[in-house]
Amino acid sequence: MLKVGLLGSTGRVGSLLIDDIQEELDMKLGCVHVYDDLKKELPSGVVVTNEISTLLSCSDIIIDFSSPKATASLLEETIKQKTKIPLVIATTGFDEHQKNLLIEASKIAPVLYASNMSLGVAVLNKLVSIASKTLDGFDCEIVEQHHRYKVDSPSGTALTMGETAAAARGLSLDKVRVSGRDGDIGARTKDEIAVMSLRGGDIVGRHTAGFYNDGEYIELNHTATSRHTFSKGAIRVAKWLSSQNIGLYSINDCLGL
Repeated sequence: MLKVGLLGSTGRVGSLLIDDIQEELDMKLGCVHVYDDLKKELPSGVVVTNEISTLLSCSDIIIDFSSPKATASLLEETIKQKTKIPLVIATTGFDEHQKNLLIEASKIAPVLYASNMSLGVAVLNKLVSIASKTLDGFDCEIVEQHHRYKVDSPSGTALTMGETAAAARGLSLDKVRVSGRDGDIGARTKDEIAVMSLRGGDIVGRHTAGFYNDGEYIELNHTATSRHTFSKGAIRVAKWLSSQNIGLYSINDCLGL
């Protein structure tokens, strides 16, 4: 029985994971990390803590839907303790230091990072790569939509899609990304890839990658209608990662894409 530790237990997806893990026959909730009040009822025997070290010691694997600061603490403690406990990281909005911590931790433990735990988004990202490479002369634009409470922009998923589209054309997203247009800015350049954000209401998540040419265009779209998409995707990933060797993995590795 795989004991799951949960970082970000009071968040939207963290709350769903508490429920969804209880439906699994081969895993159970072992420990939840809580910074503030946890208003959700837990199964008996689950350890509740605000210490990362306790979370690690009470878990066979950790699923993280928290914040960049909290994830950094988890990665730092993993590096400090040299613990080999697998980490499923679904937090977005990392800076360069936090990205480096992710790499360093993956030299000690199996780490899977995905900006989106939806299986459909993983397939979408694969299709973006194929379309971007095949339709090299088409203009590429990416739009993401989320609820009014999302704090980072663009979404990690949209940035991942942009990086995928750029890499397929031998480009660096950092050098060609446009995040806004206003005023007399001139015509669109050949290589630029726009990554735009919309915020409003209770939109769970919608991502569109469009490839536009004279006379035709194609748009690849994924819409999440429930956050259970992310919690159940993370559970599937956790089961897979629990038997992997030390290293840094993506959701594509889990799905064989």
